[in-house]
This record gives sequence, structure tokens and C-alpha cells, in this order.
Amino acid sequence: MTSALDLTHAAVAFGAAFLAGAINSVAGGGTLVSFPTLIWLGLDSVTANATSTVAIWPGTVGSAWGYRRELRGVHSRFLLMVVPSLVGGIAGAVLLKWTPTATFDRLVPFLILFATFLFMAQEWVQRRLGTGDPSVRHSTKWLAGGLLFQLMVGLYGGYFGAGIGILMLAALSILGLKDIHEMNSLKVVLGGSVNGIAAVYFIWERMVYWPYVVLMAVAAISGGYGGAGAARRLGRTAVRRMVIAVGLGMAISLFVRK
Repeated sequence: MTSALDLTHAAVAFGAAFLAGAINSVAGGGTLVSFPTLIWLGLDSVTANATSTVAIWPGTVGSAWGYRRELRGVHSRFLLMVVPSLVGGIAGAVLLKWTPTATFDRLVPFLILFATFLFMAQEWVQRRLGTGDPSVRHSTKWLAGGLLFQLMVGLYGGYFGAGIGILMLAALSILGLKDIHEMNSLKVVLGGSVNGIAAVYFIWERMVYWPYVVLMAVAAISGGYGGAGAARRLGRTAVRRMVIAVGLGMAISLFVRK
């Protein structure tokens, strides 16, 4: 491809990034918009994945600002999950460069489907595991389990990224969080950590196609901020339904691609 973008390509990339930023703010899964769009625009799959990660990451800035009110209510202990997010994110990014993708591609739809069903069964799981009790929610044992799970999510997110929002929301629900907006605010911070460290690695390894990055970054920031505000206006029930719809849609689309 040439370094210049024609108007049509620029418009398609901008629209895809705006929508991806909004989806990531509400439910996660925006990569399933930006990633295949970049392939359609002519990039190979690895370059498209790296470019999508770098371009969409600034959308987390808009999302975090949009969720600033909810972030104030998050217990400080949950912010420890940033550490395994960073470790897993860089490890996954290295795997993307050096590991064949075929085996992991086969696992991705099953992982997303499992996480979506787990999120759908949130209240039942909480009753069975006792995580609805605040004393259990803040216990060291459950927090340690959450940190380990987030390390695995970070590994997956650095490698491919689609669905990490669904996975994180499922994990946070098991840990006892019930407010979907509070969960979304924490998901934005953790997902931003995973994708941010992966983006740094992709840039360092020159895996990014730059003509799309700035354009898509501006669109993702706008979409991310607008998506957070829309989520608050829609209400908890509507947002939960959107999370489930995005998760199922992502899984089905990946099964069809196989």
C-alpha cells in the first residue's frame, strides 16, 4: 500500500474507529470492528492487529474521562489489577510477533462465548460462590484469584485483544462487583493498561501502519467519550443486554470465520 490515504479509505477507517471506541466504552469488543476493517482496507492480519491496537488505545482516554465519576467509587484494592494487566499485555504482544496464530485463533471464539455465558449467569454465580457478600469480595484469596485471572486476560489481550472487555466484566462480576457502570470504569483502566503496553511494543517493533493511526485515534477518543455518556443514559439493564449481545455476536462471527 502507498503511504497516502484516499478519501474513501480515510472515511471508512475513521468510522470504524469511532464505532470501536464507542463499543469498547460500553461493552468491549471494538476490535472486531477496527481489525477486520483494516484487513478490508488492505493490511495483512498481523499489521492490522497491531495498527488497530495502537490506533484504538487513545479511545480509553476518552472513556476514562467519561467514567471519571464511577472511577472514584472503585475500591483501591482493585487497582492492583493494573500490574498483571501490564505484565500480561507485554507478554501477549511478544507472542503475537513470535508465535503462530492458528492454534490460538481456534480457541478465541470459545473463550469469548464462555465469558459471555459467565456474565449472563453473574447473579447465579455470585450466589453459588458467595461473592455477593462484601466481606468475601474484599478477601485476599478472591483478590489473588482476580489478579491471576487478569494476568491471563492481559496475555490474551496483548496477543489479539478482541473480547478482553467481556472477560474482564465476567471476572469483576465473580469478584462481587454489581454496578455495571463501576465495572465498566475499571474495565477501561485495566484494558487500557493491557493495550497500552502492547501498543508500545508494537511501535518499538515497527509493526504499525502509521497512515491510519492518527486518524483512527482521534475517532476512537471521540467514540470512547460519547459511548461512556450514552451508557449512563441508557441505564444498567440496557447496557448489560448490549454486553451480552456484543459477546455472542463476536463469538458467532469468529466461528463463521473458522
